[in-house]
Amino acid sequence: MDILFGLAANILQEGFVYAIMAIGVFVTYRVLNFPDLSVDGTFPLGACVTGALILGGADPWAACLVSFLCGAAAGCVTGLLHVRLHITDLLSGILVMTGLTSINLVVTGGSSMLAYYSRPTVFSAGPAALIPASARVWRVLAVAFAFCILIKLAVDWYLRTKSGLLLRAAGDNPQYVVSLGRDPGMQKILGLTLGNGLTALSGSVLSQQAGSANVWSGTGMVVMGLASVIIGTSLFGRVKIMRATTAVVLGTVVYKTCLVVAMQLGLPANYLKLLMAVLLTVALVANRAAPFRGKGEKRDAVSSDL
Repeated sequence: MDILFGLAANILQEGFVYAIMAIGVFVTYRVLNFPDLSVDGTFPLGACVTGALILGGADPWAACLVSFLCGAAAGCVTGLLHVRLHITDLLSGILVMTGLTSINLVVTGGSSMLAYYSRPTVFSAGPAALIPASARVWRVLAVAFAFCILIKLAVDWYLRTKSGLLLRAAGDNPQYVVSLGRDPGMQKILGLTLGNGLTALSGSVLSQQAGSANVWSGTGMVVMGLASVIIGTSLFGRVKIMRATTAVVLGTVVYKTCLVVAMQLGLPANYLKLLMAVLLTVALVANRAAPFRGKGEKRDAVSSDL
């Protein structure tokens, strides 16, 4: 029983943290219809910036904010490459992801990992300190859940503002945005800025949970994010009372559960990335095999979910 509880707690802890990144991918992939590969670079960027700041004595909550801003800046560069320099979406993401590898190494001082196990983190300082240290599992779970819910609610609120409506229109019907006298390109830049900021924030929180920052921790993050979004929207997207961001959070937990179960059944760790790719493939095939909905019906359904 203790083993099952430990597995469930681990799934939820990491699932809620990764869900922040998945919500960012949801903004770029589902709302903007932009396959953003820079996620693999902005995720470790948030972790590395956080590690460097905490080792320098910075407040861990301030480190989260700075990490978000750094990720947002990287997403803005992706948007500028695509919108202003007319580089394709895939190549724009690849260029930023490649460049961030060097930037992350510079941030960490050339080391591939920064450890700060004994330093204060968001899981041990501030409001988290109100939960007894003896109940560390509940403390980590509570902080991860709080981060996830706050980000979800903030994104839900933003997508209902005037700016958020323009962002959704830019991904669905750019000509409509032009008819309103607005630049759809600027909306894409804004969406990429937000999505990558959330991705970096996710990397920041996860690194504080682990007590270390790894330059190579972003490998496969875009696959995980896409799989979480597709699984969530496919399994839970038809529930009328459920928002799309809620479906993404649940999809991340389901995805993480599949990985943990496979590992518990004896899958070697060397095959973990292969399993991630297989799960994404299955999610894509299952999503396309779902009953067909017309373009207008699909757009209405997505709008109601948001």
